[in-house]
Amino acid sequence: MKKHYLLNWLWGMLLWSTVNVSAQNAALKNFPEGSQPQEVGDRIVNKFLKTPHTRFGNPRAEKAPDYITYPDACTWLGALWYAKATDNKLMTAGLVKRFEPLFSTEKHMLPRMVHVDYNVVGAVPLEIYIQKQGGQEYYDLGMKYADTQWQVPADAKPEQRAYADKGYSWQTRIWIDDMFMITTIQSQAYRVTGDRKYIDRAANEMVMYLKEIQRPNGLFYHSPEAPFFWARGNGWMAAGMAELLSALPEDNPNRPAIMKAYKTMMKTLKKYQGKEGLWHQLIDEREAWNETSGTAMFTYAMIVGVKKGWLDEKEYALVARKGWLGLVSYINADDEVEDVCEGTNIKNDKNHYMNRKRITGDLHAHAPLLWCATELVTVN
Repeated sequence: MKKHYLLNWLWGMLLWSTVNVSAQNAALKNFPEGSQPQEVGDRIVNKFLKTPHTRFGNPRAEKAPDYITYPDACTWLGALWYAKATDNKLMTAGLVKRFEPLFSTEKHMLPRMVHVDYNVVGAVPLEIYIQKQGGQEYYDLGMKYADTQWQVPADAKPEQRAYADKGYSWQTRIWIDDMFMITTIQSQAYRVTGDRKYIDRAANEMVMYLKEIQRPNGLFYHSPEAPFFWARGNGWMAAGMAELLSALPEDNPNRPAIMKAYKTMMKTLKKYQGKEGLWHQLIDEREAWNETSGTAMFTYAMIVGVKKGWLDEKEYALVARKGWLGLVSYINADDEVEDVCEGTNIKNDKNHYMNRKRITGDLHAHAPLLWCATELVTVN
């Protein structure tokens, strides 16, 4: 942990150990100054509003982005959720204003609808529509991203058609990242339309991924070809399950299997949390460095589980609290999260994961930090 943040973290843990609060979700409240969810959320959203579009989340990338990439979309979505949760109308207006050029002068920045990482961008205009901050054009754009994820193009490859023939998205590729990208856009489409086909097919897709890459301990390989428990990859799955379960109707036949997979994962994650509250770049490698984006995603998944009663409060609320306090200690004076793993493709090589670059200010961590802040500011 960074030395100049150590006192803040220790004070937060001391406060929790000495305060006896009987209210529900007590461990997810009463944070020390500097770590309060609204303080942190305001800082991160305002930083996002001042930051130009990034190239795959890295604000210091040498090349400018050719299109809106998924870390920006996920941060944008989290910022909209957070602004709504805090009833910050001025912040919401700023986030909507940032999107408006994508219908005109920045229209070329909208990604093509041909990949899970591209289609998740549609969740942003749908959220703007859900919040009644945008009209029909936001609905139409968002729904097109949701619908094309299941509409097989003429130039689809044989393996893509094979997935589609089984009822899955033609964009399926069995990478754990997908289970936030696909489930989020489809969940948003369900929230907007009320049409069960969107949430049902997302759940069906999730169960297939669980069968393919979840291990008996509940964690996930990056892909079948990369048998390593990479933190952020697992984070996408943890957050994806939490997001999907939050929207999934109780009578969906796949819900029990997804809930079981989620709880199994949370149990193992609790075991591997470091003393400082963070998880390692490779979850089960104690020598691996503390990684913030995966930590934020795991923390988010646990906060949601505690709030919704899926996870035992006594067992998991303190784990989530430690995750939040540890994560906040990695925010620097420029409102940037440090030690974020760079973008990572699959590779059957342990050192490929152990030696990834550590980025400062990368939106891969800023997005889930905002998801956490949103959940924490609404704790009863």
